[in-house]
Amino acid sequence: METVFQIPTLRTDRLTLRAFRPSDLDGLAAMNADVEVRRWLGGRLLSREESWGLMEASLGQWALRGYGLFAVEVEGCFAGRIGILHPADWPEPELAWGMVQSFWGRGLATEAAARARDWACATYGFEGLASFILSENLRSRRVAEKLGAVRQGKVELRGMVADRWVHPAPERGVVT
Repeated sequence: METVFQIPTLRTDRLTLRAFRPSDLDGLAAMNADVEVRRWLGGRLLSREESWGLMEASLGQWALRGYGLFAVEVEGCFAGRIGILHPADWPEPELAWGMVQSFWGRGLATEAAARARDWACATYGFEGLASFILSENLRSRRVAEKLGAVRQGKVELRGMVADRWVHPAPERGVVT
């Protein structure tokens, strides 16, 4: 049996959300070697090989679940990864984001996450999504708040405890 899947390309005025490509490895590996970025994404720096494995896992999730993480492209550059993260040990689908530090502070994570959320809710009928954010991660908390999410409890993931932020589904009629 052949597994066939398609990863859509989503756009906003400033960015493109698309499937990972081999050419994204340098940018993703640099992001995963950045202490300040990784502080909020598991805490451990990742090697180039581990970054490749994350791209493979992301593509595998698309094949298995029909949704996953997008590579974020801004002005032709890899800028991060955003989308729906749902490993086997996650309690529910997560609207997740991680941006290259040089792209912080421009509202790009909020813009990309809103686009991914709207697409996922329209396509899969999610009535809302959760984000799992470490309490000390003020930047991600602000993104969640700008997206209309509300903190509701805690969740333990792979030995870490995070706040569970619940995003409402977008209003009906949102163009995907």
